[in-house]
Amino acid sequence: MSSKKIKIEAPKIPNHLEALDVPDYEWSDEYEISDSIIKDCNIHNQSAYKPCFDRVFFQNVVFRGTSLRKAEFTDVRFENCDLSNIDLSEVILHRVAFVNCKLLGMDITGSTLRNVLFEQSYADYAVLRFSNVKAVAFVNSSLAKADMSNMTLSSFYLKETNIDQAQLSQTKLGGIDISSCEFNSLGVTLEDLRRCIISPAQAITMATIFGLVVNDEV
Repeated sequence: MSSKKIKIEAPKIPNHLEALDVPDYEWSDEYEISDSIIKDCNIHNQSAYKPCFDRVFFQNVVFRGTSLRKAEFTDVRFENCDLSNIDLSEVILHRVAFVNCKLLGMDITGSTLRNVLFEQSYADYAVLRFSNVKAVAFVNSSLAKADMSNMTLSSFYLKETNIDQAQLSQTKLGGIDISSCEFNSLGVTLEDLRRCIISPAQAITMATIFGLVVNDEV
């Protein structure tokens, strides 16, 4: 795990996509959508198991009461979308970008993430526990009070992201650079933090978290 900015493969989406009107009927299990753009619509109270989305662009889409458990998203971009409280548990995300999205309370428990970018997106209270993450970045985003416990991290990048009160127990942060992140407290152990990269100011915050008293008069 490197402290340097990692290279993330962008979604491979064709220039020309078919505009797709979201059907009024319920999505069926193993539903498949490919080479499409879905924009300016609401997707409410939809539930599907193992749907697949390949080379899809979601733009200005609001999801409400939606469950897409074990879904597969490959080469997909979400832009200006609201996926708050969506159930994406055990999802597979490969070359996926979330740009300027609301992801409050999103549940991706037990998921596999490869080459995923979260940029200017708000994932407060999101649930990512037990997820396997490789080549994933959160940039200018928020993970405040997110549950990130028991995650497996490889090539994980955080830049100027709010992680205040995030739960990170049993997630090894060795080599992860959180020096540009904002937090006042974290749910983490000293063992989880071994070799984690922090700023001098954060060192004082960490000392306070673990009950140490810093004598600034020395």
